[in-house]
Amino acid sequence: MRLTSFSDYALRMLMYAATAGDRLITIEEAARAFSVSKTHLNKVTNTLTRGGYLKAVRGRSGGLMLGRRPEMIRIGDVIRMTEPDFALVECFATGNQCILTNSCKLSGMLGEAMASFHETLDRYTLADITLTPEDFFPAPLPPRRASASRLFE
Repeated sequence: MRLTSFSDYALRMLMYAATAGDRLITIEEAARAFSVSKTHLNKVTNTLTRGGYLKAVRGRSGGLMLGRRPEMIRIGDVIRMTEPDFALVECFATGNQCILTNSCKLSGMLGEAMASFHETLDRYTLADITLTPEDFFPAPLPPRRASASRLFE
């Protein structure tokens, strides 16, 4: 099993926003930091914003910030929102045509493994994986602060 780059970038964006604290970040800035496509990161950011994980602040001095406190963002929830499916084998998917479905013992084992995967990710929050500002911001960046009333509304 492998997570999509979409999920990878979603987690990176959340880590980046958490590390920035109350400083607003931009998609362009994050795209440069991760050396990834701004267009792809824009799609990721839209999904995270719709999910309430990021908040967009409009205006000339706008940007992005966390929509929830880091300790309230479960990694498992983010992965479930950003992954298209978890069909490890055909019998997990809709439209299953496998002739072994009724007698196969593999699906039970894989189902148990998938449940363990989700349970493990659900034990961790963004607060557990947030880095220090120096990891992302080695040189001081100009402040783009949100007003205190906008934080975690």
